[in-house]
Amino acid sequence: MKIAVVFEDKCHPDRCNLECMGYCPPMRTGTEVIWLSQETGKAAISEETCIACGICVKKCPFDAIRIIGLPDELEGEMVQRFGMNRFRLFRLPVPRQGQVMGLLGPNGIGKTTVINILSGHLVPNLGEYEEQPTWDRVLDRYSGTELYNYLRPIADEEWRTSLKPQYVDRLPQLHKGEVGDLLKRVDERGQLDLIVQELELKSFLHHDLKNLSGGELQRTAIAATLLKDAHAYFFDEPSSYLDIYQRLRVARVIHKLSLERPTVVVEHDLAVLDFLVDMVYLLYGEQGAYGIVAQPRPVRTAINVYLDGYLKEENIRFRRRQIKFEARAPRPEWRAEPLLFFPDIEVDLDGFTLGTGAGTIGKGEVVGVVGPNATGKTTFVRVLAGELKPTKGNVESSGTVSYKPQYIQLIYEGNVRELLLGRLGKAVETSYFKTELSSPLELEAIMEKEVNSLSGGEQQRVSIALCLGREADIYLLDEPSAYLDSNQRMQTARAIRRAMESSGKTALIVDHDVYFIDMVSDSLMVFSGVPAREGHGSGPFSMRDGMNLFLKDVGVTFRRDLDSKRPRINSPGSKLDRQQKSAGEYYYALA
Repeated sequence: MKIAVVFEDKCHPDRCNLECMGYCPPMRTGTEVIWLSQETGKAAISEETCIACGICVKKCPFDAIRIIGLPDELEGEMVQRFGMNRFRLFRLPVPRQGQVMGLLGPNGIGKTTVINILSGHLVPNLGEYEEQPTWDRVLDRYSGTELYNYLRPIADEEWRTSLKPQYVDRLPQLHKGEVGDLLKRVDERGQLDLIVQELELKSFLHHDLKNLSGGELQRTAIAATLLKDAHAYFFDEPSSYLDIYQRLRVARVIHKLSLERPTVVVEHDLAVLDFLVDMVYLLYGEQGAYGIVAQPRPVRTAINVYLDGYLKEENIRFRRRQIKFEARAPRPEWRAEPLLFFPDIEVDLDGFTLGTGAGTIGKGEVVGVVGPNATGKTTFVRVLAGELKPTKGNVESSGTVSYKPQYIQLIYEGNVRELLLGRLGKAVETSYFKTELSSPLELEAIMEKEVNSLSGGEQQRVSIALCLGREADIYLLDEPSAYLDSNQRMQTARAIRRAMESSGKTALIVDHDVYFIDMVSDSLMVFSGVPAREGHGSGPFSMRDGMNLFLKDVGVTFRRDLDSKRPRINSPGSKLDRQQKSAGEYYYALA
């Protein structure tokens, strides 16, 4: 089966010579294959007359065309097609009561589409995009299957579903007023008090939605989803904006819910996914072009397969390289020439106080920064960046600083290439930038996109490139994994490490994803305190000492997977959990 995909956001017929038409062999002999659509003004390709020579793909100056060969058996398994030359989804997973089902795959591969179909918000068209989709056709397709038994009550509106959307920052636009009032309105299960306690919402119940932080909005959205009386529950990226304490707390609440109702979760934090989910459906394909749902696997197997990049049963390799973890902690001390020294620092900021002990960061060192939300991590980074002046103490540095803030909003009239050239100049043209930054951050795919139309993940990748692409001695990146999918997080961690190692520069990374911190860091700073009131930062410590200090406060232990060496959260109170806590080894333990 041959499919042709045109990325309309990349296609600019007014800025090219229509090379896709001019070089197409059938077009040159009079057979119509490519034309400009009257509806969109973009290129349209006939899959019937296309000979799949691939010339149009190579000649398009904006990389806007894909001609893809897929197995013929997939043709009868198409679930959704969004239009001519647009994204297609193949196969659907089956939610089951008594277990949490996870969806794992890159952004733009169809996970949200799967959730919208299974929750009843989207009637799939089975590939017939020109016809009005109906549930009768869908039920006929899946008659006699387990999926039919799930979809029939959804189609007949016998079952209600509850969906926590991906973008919780839109919540204040949809609902007005205080958090408590919203939750009271949706409390159909009579569990408001219990959910408030389990998700620790009491401190902002009387706050207006428009004044909430990202983490507070996330927990509010999760609470609203849990309080609805539904037959199936869906959570699209529930850990975004949350620190590890909150992520584990949310995971426990969702897992308890799954014992009563079918529950589906999309999650990019692999440590949380491993802790929360029972069975995982991997999705593979090409971003924005097509997505295929693979067969279900137990969560440990699924994550290891994902890291390996090879689906053995399907004989599909979806990543060129394996993602590997180190089983042992890095060297206990960083021996290098000091680049940055900070004494005891105190900061008073709008009722919040931060204090840190003295510390030194060396040349070439990557320091991870961990701790709960609102305990001063971002405040400390802003002090290092020169944006805030401490009440007490001065930072002594012999180098220049490049800073990527936590909240990013790129506003620029032009495309990504023009933005990078304007901010970084000729550095964008160097082989170093192309190899070490553009390639792992997948920037080539979005170079011609307008900056003001970028998604959250795309803005994040561009912001990281802008930060690392500047000539500096110290690089400060606040939550670089936010909005990125699991694969992009691993590639970004590798890019940061390689950039620091090759240039001998220093980086300080604030993040909540334990896998990300594990891959990128040489040492750790640990923050603690009372959120929004007072915080204390200590370190840098060695990775072993820092992780033990941090995770002891969290109250969880990690073991290392024997096959992939990735960290896995132990079940609280389990034999391994008790043994590691008694030994004081919370992170680096093989099991």
